[in-house]
Amino acid sequence: MPHTPSPDLLKRLQKLLGPKGYTGDADAMAPWLTDWRGKYHGRAAAMLSPATTEEVAAVVRLCGEEGAALVPQGGNSGMVGGATPDASGTQLLLSLRRMNRIRSIDPAARLAVAEAGVILENFHHAALDHGMRFPLTLGGKGSATIGGLVSTNAGGTQVLRHGTMRALVAGIEAVLPDGRIFDGLAPLKKDNRGYDLKHLLCGAEGTLGIVTAACLRLVPAATSRATAWIGLASPGEALSLLCRLDAALGRQLEGFELIPHACLDAVLRHIPQTRAPLANDHPWYALVELAGDAGDDLETALQAALADALDSALIDDVVIAKNEAESEALWKLRDSISEAERADGPALQHDVSVPVDLMPRFIAEDPQRLSAAFPGVRTVSFGHLGDGNVHHHVQPPADVDGKAWLDTHGEDVSRLVYAHVLELGGSISAEHGIGQMKRDLLAELDSPARLAALRGVKAGLDPAGIFNPGKLIG
Repeated sequence: MPHTPSPDLLKRLQKLLGPKGYTGDADAMAPWLTDWRGKYHGRAAAMLSPATTEEVAAVVRLCGEEGAALVPQGGNSGMVGGATPDASGTQLLLSLRRMNRIRSIDPAARLAVAEAGVILENFHHAALDHGMRFPLTLGGKGSATIGGLVSTNAGGTQVLRHGTMRALVAGIEAVLPDGRIFDGLAPLKKDNRGYDLKHLLCGAEGTLGIVTAACLRLVPAATSRATAWIGLASPGEALSLLCRLDAALGRQLEGFELIPHACLDAVLRHIPQTRAPLANDHPWYALVELAGDAGDDLETALQAALADALDSALIDDVVIAKNEAESEALWKLRDSISEAERADGPALQHDVSVPVDLMPRFIAEDPQRLSAAFPGVRTVSFGHLGDGNVHHHVQPPADVDGKAWLDTHGEDVSRLVYAHVLELGGSISAEHGIGQMKRDLLAELDSPARLAALRGVKAGLDPAGIFNPGKLIG
């Protein structure tokens, strides 16, 4: 078990990092001791902000000598409390935000090396300055950092074409629990030296190593896009449309988002300067986007594919954006769902995935299961149908105190949702990680074989348990 850092250790860390890299001031640390959702609140003996990989390694070695716990943190924009220290005040918060250099961008190789503290939106702009694009984006791009995205294996709206963060990581630099630096930044296409450590560290939530930099795959900047908003009857028809568009359009298909009318209605009620794209309401909508080069006539290709879907009565109505402003307006409807839902009242949010072909079944069956156990509950499912990931939100009955109801029943509701997900061969965390929010549910519901393997890896690499204790697997 980790130990409380001694006064001597704190003095040595302060000397190592200097005034820019060390603080024990409660007010300075306060913004970083609460998670983005405001659900978890912790304390820390000090906040450490190293500026180089070598400083990170020195910090880890000093803490390892005493067995003092370190909680790595990037932009503090996670959704599961994975970067928040516990309430004991004995853990050290390790901020990577000062490590914010983009070390290189190589358009010819389509690779870039960025340090852990680089903000995603800044990285997007830097890549575009070189005629390239980093094809992963999400709502928190203005605060999320590269290290956090690697450590949680983040997803987003472009996974359908480009994959999760793990698929975009060509190499990793990290500090291991014994203080040694793992230099795995070389973007090798073939490497059969046993276990793939970069993939092991990607998604480990800082429990196995502290990611200090990553070599990331880039693609040419998309100079052409085509976006459509489609009205249809059911998630089953949306899946059929996805399969048809995938066959017709191939790799030009970059996004396919599923949205129920309840979500659109909430956005229109709560978000200014939004309007319904179609003349009539439909039970479900799909937001589809193609991306390609200037020479690609994406609009014509999308028109032809959707005209065929209309002719076969697979979809009911569609509008295709005529310009960039209209594309952005359609995406604003999708990106504003969470904000609009918060304005509607409290909800229990589940970030889950099941096999793509089973997603319509999950969306249809889970509300029935929940209603049978908790009469009056309301559910909405929206998100990335193309990669089997929906955000499945459960709202309390309309005639109750929502917060009190969730405090009483929320854990049992989530357990029922996650049990259904696992029954279908899915995952209780599609893109946000486990952190501390889902740790106990993972231990209770997931496969004993998987849990034993995870714990074995953790024990092998971090036997003292000093890296992010209490997260992922405890």
